[in-house]
Order: sequence, then C-alpha cells, then structure tokens
Amino acid sequence: MNEAATVRHWTVDAESAGQRLDNYLLRELKGAPKSLIYRIIRSGEVRVNKARAHADTRLSAGDVVRVPPLRLPAQPPAPAVPPREFALLYEDAWLLAIDKPAGVAVHGGSGVSFGVIEQLRRARPQAPLLELVHRLDRETSGVLLVAKKRSALKALQDQFRARSTGKTYLALVRGVWPAARKVIDAPLHKYLLPDGERRVRVTTADDPQAQPALSLVRVLGPVQPPADGASIGPMTLLAVTIKTGRTHQIRVHLAHAGHPIAGDDKYGDFAWNRSLARCGLQRMFLHAWQLQIRHPVEDRLLSLTAPLPPELLRWGDVARFFV
Repeated sequence: MNEAATVRHWTVDAESAGQRLDNYLLRELKGAPKSLIYRIIRSGEVRVNKARAHADTRLSAGDVVRVPPLRLPAQPPAPAVPPREFALLYEDAWLLAIDKPAGVAVHGGSGVSFGVIEQLRRARPQAPLLELVHRLDRETSGVLLVAKKRSALKALQDQFRARSTGKTYLALVRGVWPAARKVIDAPLHKYLLPDGERRVRVTTADDPQAQPALSLVRVLGPVQPPADGASIGPMTLLAVTIKTGRTHQIRVHLAHAGHPIAGDDKYGDFAWNRSLARCGLQRMFLHAWQLQIRHPVEDRLLSLTAPLPPELLRWGDVARFFV
C-alpha cells in the first residue's frame, strides 16, 4: 500500500469547472477505489472551501478541495499502450471527431487493456485533455467525438443528454424491411448474463427499469449479396436515426422487429451470420454515419460524416447507394 502522509489541497481550474466532486476525485486520485472516494465524501473528510460537500456537488473555478491522508493500493504496471492516430473527420482547439474502425473499443475495461482514447492520449502526450464525449460499441465503426477542453466536454454532453444531436447509422438487416414502418418506440431494459456480460432487451413501459428508446428508420433499398451468397436471402440497407442514446439501442430495436443486423454476434441470427461470413462479411454491418451537433463555443452547426469503410462498401452491391 502507498500512503499519502499529509492532507492535500487542490484548487479547481477553469477546465474542471462544472464537474461533479466525485468525478473530479476519481480523476485526481488515480487508483483510488470508487468505494473509498464515496466513503470519504459521505464522512465529511472531503471539504470544498472548508465546507462539507456531496458527491454531486458541482465545482467552480477557484474552489479549494481538501482531501484527507489516504492509503491507496499500489498500482500494477500499466500495460503498454501503443500510440495511434485515427482518421480525422474534424479538429479545432475544442474538439476532434475521428472515424473509429470496427473492432476497437473506445476505452479500456471489461477485459480490454486499452482503447481509442488511451491510444490517442499516448499519441498526443502534449494534449492537456482528451475525453470521450460519447460511446460506440466495439463492433461499430464511424463518427466518434473527443473533447479537448472540459468546457467543451460539458457543453457537448449536455447536447447528448438533451437529445438535440442528430445521430444516423447505416445498418444492413435480414429480410425486407416494411417501408411503412418508420418509427420504433420501445423501451429498453439492461441486464447482466450469469458471466457478467451486459445485455439489453425490449420491455414494457411499466417496467421500473425501463428506459425510453426511440429510433427512426428510413429504407435506402434492397442489397444483393455477392455472387456466392444466393442462399443468404433478402436484405435491406437502412438509415437509422436515434433520438435516444441507449446501450445497444439500434441492435435491439431492429432484432426485436424481426430484422437483425448482419453480423451482430449478440442479438443477431447466428446461422445467418455464418453464411454471411462465408461470403466475406467478417464484422457487424453497423456504422455511425452522420452526426450533427452545435459547436460548443462558436454556436454553429457541425455536420460530420464518416464514409462507409471499404469492407462494407465493397460487400454485395452496397456501393450503388453511395455513387
């Protein structure tokens, strides 16, 4: 165990203004268990401007945070994180947007040593701050936002919480999607499998753990498989705009509608996925295609587009939709 022998005092800088006390401490006390941080807050040992504070207290620039002496667990050596830059869609002093490839987690955890954000920080050691604004599933490619200033992070996350962003995904699904079905309004319930893996299912509005979820679906057209995929059956390419950002929302909504996403290894048709893999589709066909946000400082509309990656664009006759 490593022991900090003295009380620590930190002055909150402008970039940390607006952050919750618990999140500030989690960032500053690297390696401290969450249970310890919440315990010292509840006990009153953490003070803000010499007064007791709550975990959800919002900090202001110039606040002085007092932290008692702590015994923190020794941290094992961190795994080597290879630096990596990703294809840039947009960058300025406040934020950047990258085109995340499929198969790369956005951050480390749950058996993954590192992800996009750790690699990006390693590639840009001079950057004072790089924080994920939102998440994408590991298997999903496309637009991913990273904030370069804490004020930009807060402003952008406020937009996501207010559902004022426009997020449209491309999804290839099994079967012929009925053109008249344009709205999926079905609440979702998160749960854990016995091994601890996270899953989501459609539930009813009276479920106490129900989260409202709304997806808007636009049919782009039917997709013909490669020449050796005659047994795959009909497929439809969809543009899906989500009005809520629930975990696995598009995957669960489309599967619940009877049209699972091609290559989805959690909610898909596994026998169908094997047929698709034999015809060259080696990943889930879900891509974060377009994102519209207000710039966090300049108050202008930013329209970001990530082109469909080559392994999806070249599959079957998908390319004809993007000529």
